[in-house]
Amino acid sequence: MATKAVKVSVYAWEGTDKKGTKMTGELSGHNPALIKAQLRKQGINPGKVRRKTTSIFSKGKRIKPLDIALFTRQMATMMKAGVPLLQSFDIIGEGFDNPNMRKLVDDIKQEVAAGNSFATSLRKKPEYFDDLYCNLVDAGEQAGALESLLARVATYKEKTEALKAKIKKAMNYPIAVVLVAIIVSGILLIKVVPQFQSIFASFGAELPAFTLMVIGLSQVLQDWWLIFVGALIAAIFGFKRAYKNSEKFRNSLDRAFLKLPIVGGLLYKSAVARYARTLSTTFAAGVPLVEALDSVAGATGNVVFKNAVHRIKQDVSTGMQLNFSMRATGVFPSMAIQMTAIGEESGALDDMLDKVASYYETEVDNMVDSLTSLMEPIIMAVLGVIVGGLVIAMYLPIFKLGQVV
Repeated sequence: MATKAVKVSVYAWEGTDKKGTKMTGELSGHNPALIKAQLRKQGINPGKVRRKTTSIFSKGKRIKPLDIALFTRQMATMMKAGVPLLQSFDIIGEGFDNPNMRKLVDDIKQEVAAGNSFATSLRKKPEYFDDLYCNLVDAGEQAGALESLLARVATYKEKTEALKAKIKKAMNYPIAVVLVAIIVSGILLIKVVPQFQSIFASFGAELPAFTLMVIGLSQVLQDWWLIFVGALIAAIFGFKRAYKNSEKFRNSLDRAFLKLPIVGGLLYKSAVARYARTLSTTFAAGVPLVEALDSVAGATGNVVFKNAVHRIKQDVSTGMQLNFSMRATGVFPSMAIQMTAIGEESGALDDMLDKVASYYETEVDNMVDSLTSLMEPIIMAVLGVIVGGLVIAMYLPIFKLGQVV
């Protein structure tokens, strides 16, 4: 019969040390008695222990990839310092403000305490720890080098998340500004233009063609704006659904994205960097190349590169060198191929791939800065043309009327 899981809560405690100095803090545990027992083990005489209530906002706080990266880095630090594994979980869990993260760490601790390996415990949380992560931890445990592998995984997670953040930064800024432009234009057309229209009607004069066009657009939006908004929302959901469920659609879209000016180059270099970083990390951990390529395929973030990696895996499994199979795909840049060839010839493939990853990560960083600087004046100019055009359309009849008078 399955045993019911006991809920882990956060407790605020008060106590005194051996010298009588008052101390306070927080600990995670199943009940106050266990919290007091933990405190006594630490040489603290416990006083009040009360369970902290969790707000509705923190209850729903999701665990982010950066939380996993921080957990990994802290685990590597604890292992290096010689702190026992179970105690490391206690110390690290207490450091997170997110109760969901504290619970995740405690769940892993309970699995390890029950006799499971660290990697096996992580595999029971696939929504937070993917196969790549678990395979690397497993390799570290098997080789007796968990500390160094955790440090390598932490570096990998930190760099990949930093790369994703840079791409989001480059994409989110223009999208946000375009949305603001659409909202401002919509408000002007639906709320402001009709007021001018009633004023123009009292003139009884012929309106300029530009003004008539804007008034016509305003009338269409007033009558159909709900349908436009509904169609836009439906299009967004339909797009997401098609991208998630249709491999053909994803493939076509990812290919189209890579061909876009400026943005395509950014996405291309980002995919190369992620490919090189992931393969370098897994290969350095002692994972066989063919197995490592399984993890790499899903980490590139682009279907075109994913398909290319699958082809590379097939070629490598038949005995072809990695650099030749990369060249055969027609996807990878010559610099990455040449560095891979040097790495294979010198027996330092992981180091060469690490250099490739660092190079393209720097390229992405520079491109994001350049793109942001380039987009700012362009977006402001477009905003000025849209809003300024609407204002001119409304005031043009007034100017003409003033000339007649």
